Amino acid sequence: MSADKRQIYIVDDDASVRRALGILLGTYGFLVKAFSSAEEFFSRVSTGDPGFLILDIHMPGLNGWTMLQRLYTSGSLRPVIVITADKNGGLRERALKIGAVGFFQKPINDLELVDLINKAY
Repeated sequence: MSADKRQIYIVDDDASVRRALGILLGTYGFLVKAFSSAEEFFSRVSTGDPGFLILDIHMPGLNGWTMLQRLYTSGSLRPVIVITADKNGGLRERALKIGAVGFFQKPINDLELVDLINKAY
């Protein structure tokens, strides 16, 4: 990875979200790798690999909450932004309490997302 490119990992079971975020973040100069599940992410990315994670909460198999706990239990210092289409209250607080640097409900405001990544990276 070149010094001027920063790695972003996207984990979301919705292909259209992965594609849209990948295009958006690519236009801002980020290197993007997208995964359809937490299991796929863990099989391809090691704890020590640098990068920022954008993580959906509701996914089949290993959900985002469990994935987030597993990341932090493994000692990962990777910054994480949690995303969800769920409108239930309390999710933002839960995500931030666990250690996420941010939380967005879908649809995501593109500029706010990029701004938060730039501040937290």
